[in-house]
Amino acid sequence: MVIAVSGIDTGVGKTVATGMMARALLQSGYRVMTQKMVQTGCSGIAEDVVEHRRLMGVGMQDVDHEGLTCPFVFGCPASPHLAAAIEGREVDPAVITRATRRLEERYEPVLLEGAGGLMVPLNKTTLLIDYLAQSRYPLVLVSSSRLGSINHTLLSLEACSARGIRVAALLYNRFSDASDTIAEDTRSVLEEAVRCQDGRSRVIDLPDASHGVTDRFRQEMAAVIDSLEQRNE
Repeated sequence: MVIAVSGIDTGVGKTVATGMMARALLQSGYRVMTQKMVQTGCSGIAEDVVEHRRLMGVGMQDVDHEGLTCPFVFGCPASPHLAAAIEGREVDPAVITRATRRLEERYEPVLLEGAGGLMVPLNKTTLLIDYLAQSRYPLVLVSSSRLGSINHTLLSLEACSARGIRVAALLYNRFSDASDTIAEDTRSVLEEAVRCQDGRSRVIDLPDASHGVTDRFRQEMAAVIDSLEQRNE
């Protein structure tokens, strides 16, 4: 099973969410692995994969050193299509798919983190959301309490619905700089939006990474996996 993880924008907390999800699933007994589609702004092993391992509480894995957990790494901190073009390269979605399939042979689930938001171009012809739709992966969408998140989240949900992408859960990242009034209202609006779109989707609060995984978060993530497994039967 592959579960895609994307966000409503850059910097919304996808990497932390992916690492925390993986830690929760590890603690529940799953043989989980994380993968990053494309990393820009670094060299060598993708820095987001390094952060995944730190949050999971494990060391770097053989599949990390083999490049399977991030097939494309570019030095320029830009959109994947531009970062690749600057180096005279191009992101080939088929390469990502092959790497994911190899991980699936050893791990379940594979949590596949995207780059930026859903509409980020992977190359000149393929948006990240197009790749997810073609791959038919269920999606965990990361949102936040920041001002503007309602608009960004509703647009993301509409785009997923239009492309037939199943939103398995919406992870709510409560930033400390948001007032309690805004944070609570935003969560309420998003919960209603998710309920209207798909009664089986759920809004899950992302725990503070500095405090570790909570029992509730662990149970909620296991419930997401169980729901996806039942729908695949």
